[in-house]
Amino acid sequence: MNTAMSDPTADREAAPEAVVDCDIHPTLRGGLDNIELHLASRWHEHLRLYGPLMHQALAKTLMFPRMQPGLARLDAWPPEGGAPGSSLAFMRTQHLDPNGVRFGMLQPLGPGPMQRNLDFGAALCSAFNEWQIQEWAAEDPRLKGALVIIPDEPAAAVAEIRRAGGNHKFVQIAFPPRTAQPPGHRQYWPIYEAAQEYDLPIGMHVSGFNGHTLTGGGWPSFYLEDHFSNVQVMQSVVTSFVLEGVFERFPKLKLVLIEGGFGWVPALTWRLDKHWARMRGEVPQVKRPPSEYIKRNIWFTTQPIEEPERPGDLMHTIEWIGWDRLLFSTDYPHWDFDDPKFAFKVKITKAQRAQLYRDNALSVYTRLA
Repeated sequence: MNTAMSDPTADREAAPEAVVDCDIHPTLRGGLDNIELHLASRWHEHLRLYGPLMHQALAKTLMFPRMQPGLARLDAWPPEGGAPGSSLAFMRTQHLDPNGVRFGMLQPLGPGPMQRNLDFGAALCSAFNEWQIQEWAAEDPRLKGALVIIPDEPAAAVAEIRRAGGNHKFVQIAFPPRTAQPPGHRQYWPIYEAAQEYDLPIGMHVSGFNGHTLTGGGWPSFYLEDHFSNVQVMQSVVTSFVLEGVFERFPKLKLVLIEGGFGWVPALTWRLDKHWARMRGEVPQVKRPPSEYIKRNIWFTTQPIEEPERPGDLMHTIEWIGWDRLLFSTDYPHWDFDDPKFAFKVKITKAQRAQLYRDNALSVYTRLA
């Protein structure tokens, strides 16, 4: 969405006075070279000489180059220059203030978690964490950081959680859903143990490259396929977490799936319950029906919101998932930004508005209290 349009079907009272936005993307002004201020000195020359080496062929763009520049709204370019999302002053003027954002969850999409050089990746993650705090969260108390880690080096990830996890300006752990192994694999369990210890939800925003094809059928031919593959990834994340027994081992762990939709949740849950009932002997670590773990440990952000032809179908879907399982998000400053005043095309009650736009997030992210 590049231009705010008047929509006669929108619920103009959809957003409460105070909104918790669970998906805001800050961007480095001027690119990766500007992270040196926050990067350990031993890596300065490495960054200049070698730069990033990720699990993909395109080092300085996304897998589908036409997604540039910055996936952004046309009106999101700061007047003082820089990339969309790089100006705090413009973010305040365009989004935080007019949309009544009480708290905004930062979702940096830096290259640290995707580095083949694991030591450099860990250093980049630490640098992005310092950058979030010093240049964003410290400058505007409404903004809260996501602790960036490199999941395929669990020892370094845990060390970063222990280094910075005590800083309450961080409210979750940023964990890309595309990892070398399915994310429920036991090699990642030390990360989940630390997350549970610090009461930091795992926030999985659609992102990451692991060297594997993006879809189960191979490499996509079209951007449409690439974009839709995010939904498939999130379904794989849920399946992996549940069947590997992550939530049985870490019952207080919170998993928030960000920008992956939610319309698919009922059907996947029904199928998991059905097959678990027939083949549970193979997964003795899954002691309850998968639906119980999903409804206890997982939350979903609203953007992108499915818009069925019959609006009532969306209401039935949300009612099945649970009004307490959805967290509002805008995806600012990206092209598919959801304006809180127009995000829901259906009438919802005042209590439901409060849950979706504010209260659920305050419950999940306990450090906001």
